[in-house]
Amino acid sequence: MCNLIKFFITVIIIFSTFSSHSKDLNLPKNLIIHEKLKKYENVSFKNRFDKDIDLANFNGKLLLMNFWATWCEPCKEEMPSLDKLAVDQKFKNIEILPINIGQEKKKKIEEFYIETEIKNLDIFFDTDVRLAKKFLLRGVPTTLIIDKDGEEIARIVGSIDFQDENFKTWLRTFD
Repeated sequence: MCNLIKFFITVIIIFSTFSSHSKDLNLPKNLIIHEKLKKYENVSFKNRFDKDIDLANFNGKLLLMNFWATWCEPCKEEMPSLDKLAVDQKFKNIEILPINIGQEKKKKIEEFYIETEIKNLDIFFDTDVRLAKKFLLRGVPTTLIIDKDGEEIARIVGSIDFQDENFKTWLRTFD
């Protein structure tokens, strides 16, 4: 009985330490971490060559699905920091999928990338805004964070600085 009590006290201490540590990270207020993970089936979108891309192809990687549009001012602000995250050497197994949901032409998106000096991100489209509905997006930018098992563990509603060290430290725990 005494060992059982010691076990429960140890578990409580571990969880309280973990909980206080996560608060100490000072994560962005618009980062919503899910208690219950969300799994999505049959998710596809287009790449710059109009080829269908299946989300299941990225299983085994940490994914950031960033939904954005060229007319979105907060998107213009956050995209350069997302671009830098794509080449951050501290991440070994991350894939960033910037998916345009503005129903915009490829040329306009390419001009946006030049204007905002985006060099490391590919171009993807949700031309019929099907994914925006499937993921219940409320606006742009919105970023879904999907773990290696293909489950949404968190989402960012609005813009953040993807170079924020507290955020990157938290994100590396899933990489």
